Amino acid sequence: MVLQDKQIAVVGGGPGGLTLARLLQQAGAAVRVYERDPGRHARVQGATLDLHDESGLAALRHAQLLDAFKACYRPGADKLRLTDKHARIAYDQQAEEPTPATFGDASFRPEIDRGPLRELLLDSLLPGTVVWNSRLVALTPQGGGWRLAFQNGPIAQADIVIGADGANSGIRPLVTPIRPFYAGITVVEGTVYDSARNAPRLHELVQGGKVFALDENKTLIVSAKGDGSLSFYTGCKTGEFWARDSGINFSDATQVGAWFRQEFTGWDDIWSELFAHQSTRCVPRPQYCMPLDQEWAAQPNISLLGDAAHVMPPYAGEGVNMAMLDALELSRCLTSDQFVDVQAAIGHYEAQMRPRASAVAGLTLEQTEALHAPHALAHLMNLFEAAQ
Repeated sequence: MVLQDKQIAVVGGGPGGLTLARLLQQAGAAVRVYERDPGRHARVQGATLDLHDESGLAALRHAQLLDAFKACYRPGADKLRLTDKHARIAYDQQAEEPTPATFGDASFRPEIDRGPLRELLLDSLLPGTVVWNSRLVALTPQGGGWRLAFQNGPIAQADIVIGADGANSGIRPLVTPIRPFYAGITVVEGTVYDSARNAPRLHELVQGGKVFALDENKTLIVSAKGDGSLSFYTGCKTGEFWARDSGINFSDATQVGAWFRQEFTGWDDIWSELFAHQSTRCVPRPQYCMPLDQEWAAQPNISLLGDAAHVMPPYAGEGVNMAMLDALELSRCLTSDQFVDVQAAIGHYEAQMRPRASAVAGLTLEQTEALHAPHALAHLMNLFEAAQ
């Protein structure tokens, strides 16, 4: 294979980067993952993820990790309630008869918390694969490969670099000058810990699954996690730099709660439980999307996957699935005997990845607009009822 005697550096230890490392190690490749977090337990991971049969689950199957996934996914976490701003339930999967989990069914999208998914991927790697506390500050060509410099001082060398470092990728500018555009929505993300005690009414409404509240061109998504917390995302149409210019200290639940009550005027008081305790920490996330027609020429020893390649809003649940499918397809190309060199393998991968991701991003943008439109609740109800 074209990776013979080559050292691969994967920059970024999210699901996409870790999946790629696992798949490459299965083929005998030498790989290191450089992750900026100080350690595997350095920060709380985000909301639940639903993995799709043709993408995220396909990658786990090829990585021989499906049994590990089955041991830690959360049956029932996919149960959804749709409500309006008054928390009146318009569509209720919690009331439906439970259906047996059927892995291999294209419509089955099992949920897993980000933390356990990361843990099972980390546990699948050879000891020492992940180099923690490695915030990349410079990547420069060196002798046909790359020199990686990190904030804390160490230097590393690699023959091939894969950017799996997310929406604000430092690797992407070395691959293409194309930049993402603002998608018109800013999300405020947060977590309520010990929701049974700190947000009892919402805890009961969510019932271990998730709630989508849609009204007045706004969204509020609340999901239960296996640790007893609730993660949530507000979605509003704002200017691109609203969060920067708002003057809000998003680590102060009191300030964020005051903003919420003003922005979501008329919404039921139940939603204010999200901001009732100072332990709640929020992060504003302006939503971006890569141009749907992006193209670039393949390079001989560097490529991208996941959000670094094709960031898009979260409103179709495709981000982690696209990243893991990228990892699967890139690993196949890099470990195949059909390519004469690494550049040909990268070129083949990128030629498939870009149009695939663009098609999904186009659908995601349509869904993002529909969910922040006047008749969003009816739109989503129609989608779920049509799928039955």
